[in-house]
Amino acid sequence: MAKTDSFFIRKTINIQDDLSYYETSIDLGAYVDALGKAVLRVLNIAVSYSDSTGRTPSLTGSTNGTSASADFQLATQTQADMVVPGNNKSIVASGRLSCYSFGTTGTVFPSIVSNDMDVAPQHWTNGYLIGVEQLYIGGAATTGWQEDIYVSIVMECTSETLTKEAAMALALSQQ
Repeated sequence: MAKTDSFFIRKTINIQDDLSYYETSIDLGAYVDALGKAVLRVLNIAVSYSDSTGRTPSLTGSTNGTSASADFQLATQTQADMVVPGNNKSIVASGRLSCYSFGTTGTVFPSIVSNDMDVAPQHWTNGYLIGVEQLYIGGAATTGWQEDIYVSIVMECTSETLTKEAAMALALSQQ
């Protein structure tokens, strides 16, 4: 199995803060060619949640405390909304940011922050094999944020030739 040194693919999406689902595509055409048997293996994904400048997003404070969350998913097929990874074979990665701020009014920074990567290629023995020319990153954020939420991903990848064994694994694991 011919592999390259790892390289990085980056993408950022604004998922705003209005409970709506937002999605954009990541072009993998330079790395994936089904007829030429070239596939992409995603080894690791790092995720950052920020405001438009890369800083910590702030919450809209209230005397009763404020909570807000932001979810993302990375899929091999376009989605209309967030999906359950166990029910959808197209999900490559997903995660969530949850924040809480104690009773302060105005613009406040989160007091408690929880970040969970519930599905990720680094959790698997051999990463995640991709045979499609587009990935889709999507997400949604609750209200309670003072500003739009940006989800940035950095994927560590290798490009490799599709072997018969890898083709079988790809066919069994994805739609």
